[in-house]
Formats: sequence, structure tokens, C-alpha cells
Amino acid sequence: MANKAKYELVESTIKAEINSGALAVGDQLMTEEELCERFNFSRTTVGKALDNLRAHGYIERIPGKGTFVKAVHIDKNAGSGSSFSDDMAQIGLKAGAKLISYQIVRAAEVPDIARKLKVDDTEALHYFVRLRSGNGRPIAIGYTYVSSSVIPAIDIKSLDHSFYDYLHSLGMDVFSREIKYSATLPTEEQKRLLDADNIALLRSAHVSYTTLKDIATPFEYTETYFNGDMYSYTAHSARA
Repeated sequence: MANKAKYELVESTIKAEINSGALAVGDQLMTEEELCERFNFSRTTVGKALDNLRAHGYIERIPGKGTFVKAVHIDKNAGSGSSFSDDMAQIGLKAGAKLISYQIVRAAEVPDIARKLKVDDTEALHYFVRLRSGNGRPIAIGYTYVSSSVIPAIDIKSLDHSFYDYLHSLGMDVFSREIKYSATLPTEEQKRLLDADNIALLRSAHVSYTTLKDIATPFEYTETYFNGDMYSYTAHSARA
């Protein structure tokens, strides 16, 4: 872009190489001198670009060794209501989904979920587990229950993509009322699926609603467990 500042050009170029996989996690970047030579820019310009990349979690400097590509980190606005796919797109990564399991359960088997979805014990619920990724790297695991009275049948193939895109294709409006966050330790299965040991997970739980006959109706409950090294939420409060 013609209006892009020189440091932004350096920053966006390196960011694009990281997002595309040309520079992988753990790869060492060129030195500042080498980057100055590559872009034909001053050390001040290159330094500002590197500072921004460090501030946004793309790279890290290890004293005595150099600058290295860091694991991707998503800093999400807690009140944004954006989907996982939206979050990935915002940082230039391709969102992925892999269905781990799918089954039909009776609401009576999960009374806490039944209360959240306001269904009786006899109702059938879709229950599925999915691994979410960015550019192929595992980032989160989602456990989802969906009311069959609102969505009688689900195209299983849709669960290997954005579920909300599928719901929108059905003409549904989707919104959340309340999201709760907590930290938790991973199970052995979560460690395996996320390919990560000795990490805390960030747990996000919410009920999704749609509008039926002009009434906000709960239809989905999801718990998502994010790799805590890669995902954080920021809450903004009003000034006193």
C-alpha cells in the first residue's frame, strides 16, 4: 500500500511470513543489520517494526541468542462476541475445525445443560466435540450441546467447518447473553489434542440464543478450552 509507513511494511512482511508458515515457531529472524540490508531501511525503522511484533506476541528476543518466532497469541476483547473463525481471520490465520466425536444424548443425562437450555428431560440433544486450529495448529477444544427441538438434524460435514456459518446458512440469527471465563488444568485427552503439556487452559462457557416467534430462545451450550499460552481475554471498564 502506497500510504504504508516504512516500519509498517517491515512489520507486515514479517507477520505475513509467520502467518503463512514461511517462518515457523522457533525460527530465528535475521539480525537488525541483516533486515536493514534486506529492506534498505534504517535501523530505527526496523527496530520499530520489531518492537511492534514483540508487543503483539509474534516474536521474542532471547538475550545472547537472537530474535525468534513465538507461538501465536490471540488477545480477545471479552465483550466482542466474535467467533473463533473471526478471531483467526483478524490475525491472518485460517480457522480450522476437526470433529472428534458426535452423539445424541438425552437431556436427563446432563441436567445442568438441560436447565441452561430450558428443555425437559425427554429432549434429545446433539453433543459434539471439536478441535479448533489456526493454520493447522491446535488452539482450542469445544464441547457443544444443541437442542434438537430447535435444530432437529445437523449436517455432520458442517462440523469440520464453522458451525455458526452453517447456522447462518439455515437463516438463523445467533447471539450470546453471558460468557463465563475460568482457568483450569487440562485433562490427559486435552493435553494430547492440544499437543501441549504443563499449561493452564482458559475455559469459556456460554449459552447461544436464536429468535423464535420473536422470543429469544436458548438452543446451544458450549464450553471451549483454549491453550492458555496462546489465548487471553481483555475486559475494558469505564473510567470512574
